[in-house]
Amino acid sequence: MLIDELKCLKRITGRGKHTDLTRLAHAGRLKGGLSASLRATPDEVIGPLTFAMGGEAKLLRVLDVRTGPPLMIEIQAGELTEKWEVVDVPGLVHNLNDLYRAAPEVKAIAVLGEWADMLQLWCVERSVLPTLLQRRVLDSALNAPTLWKLIEPPERD
Repeated sequence: MLIDELKCLKRITGRGKHTDLTRLAHAGRLKGGLSASLRATPDEVIGPLTFAMGGEAKLLRVLDVRTGPPLMIEIQAGELTEKWEVVDVPGLVHNLNDLYRAAPEVKAIAVLGEWADMLQLWCVERSVLPTLLQRRVLDSALNAPTLWKLIEPPERD
C-alpha cells in the first residue's frame, strides 16, 4: 500500500485519507511536495524549484528571460551558461533534472500530475529515488521514464 511505503521511507507527514501522490502533495503531506498553479510559467517557478532541490541547485542564476512561445530562459550554473527553450513547467523540470543529474546532493523532481487546478511536484532525495522507483511508488509520475534514467549509471566514453 502506498501510504505504508511512504511511511517506511519517512516521506510522509500527518494523517489523512488521501491515497494517491497528487492528493498527498496538494495536502502538504509529502516531504518535498510542491504545488504550482497551472497558469504558472517556468520563469515564475524556477526559483522555488531550485531552492527545493537544494545543494548546488540553489546557486543557479537566471540571467535572462524572453517571453515566447516558447519561453527562453538563460541560466548560469557554476561555470556553465545555457539557454533553455521551455514551453511549460514540466519542460523546466526536465531541464533541471538533466542539469543536476550527476549531483547526488540535489533532489530530483517528479511531476505527479494535476490536482485541484494545480500541478503537483515532488522533490525527492537521490538516495531514496531508486527505492521509490523500484517499489513502483512513482509509476504514476508523468516523468517516470526520466526519473528511471536519473538512477542509471552514467555512460562511459
